[in-house]
Amino acid sequence: MDVQALAQRLAPALDELGLECLGIEWVPGRGESLLRLYIDREGEQPVTVDDCEAASREISALLDVDDPIAGHYVLEVSSPGIDRPLFNAEQFGRFIGEEAKVILKLPRDGRRRLRGRIVEVRGDAIRMQVDDAMFDLQHDEIESARLVPDWAALGYTPKPKPGKGKHKN
Repeated sequence: MDVQALAQRLAPALDELGLECLGIEWVPGRGESLLRLYIDREGEQPVTVDDCEAASREISALLDVDDPIAGHYVLEVSSPGIDRPLFNAEQFGRFIGEEAKVILKLPRDGRRRLRGRIVEVRGDAIRMQVDDAMFDLQHDEIESARLVPDWAALGYTPKPKPGKGKHKN
């Protein structure tokens, strides 16, 4: 299945709802497959459950009419969440300075999994700092990518348990 073509096909319907199609994941299954559609809002407004429901109704109707997918599948519409998937170089460009986890299609320097800061994006070229090395990647080398949540900035740092740590005597 060409998920990019499907995303382009669905984009106008989402645009009418004030939503953007970030990307699509297709997870084939034996009896039933999963079509997961990630949506976002432009600006600072977060995606709501109502947005997901409206998008699901609209996309379901469109898919029922066009019928581009053979077999049985489940449609899931989701917000990007805090570990936001990155589907294209443009999306990497929105998060310069942020940390991302990337899985490459083929190993590079003996590694398929990279975790580092997004340093620069030019066209489809993505530069990441991984440990002490720079990696220059073309987007078509990437199998999947997600942002790494900054748990401290989100206020989720673990608090010391009472009675642990240094004691005064």
